[in-house]
Amino acid sequence: MDAFSEKQFKTFIINTLKKEALSFVVDLSKVDFLDSSGLGALVQTSKECKKLKLGFSVVGNSRVAQTIKLVRLSDFLNLKATLQEALHFLKN
Repeated sequence: MDAFSEKQFKTFIINTLKKEALSFVVDLSKVDFLDSSGLGALVQTSKECKKLKLGFSVVGNSRVAQTIKLVRLSDFLNLKATLQEALHFLKN
């Protein structure tokens, strides 16, 4: 996820958040690269979810997780290693 895919991602998020939901998970387990634009889009998504009172979590593989941890956003984005962990986190 980078500057080239950021606009597409934001459009998807805006359309998805319009649907009624209690929580929102961004699964990046198959994403190979995450740059500052992608991180910014995730931060904006997290803020929007908080504004809408939705649970939020990000699932990331080791490369994505390393990038998120490097900038100390793992707690803010509720970073989890698997989709099952993210869903369990959001249930509680």
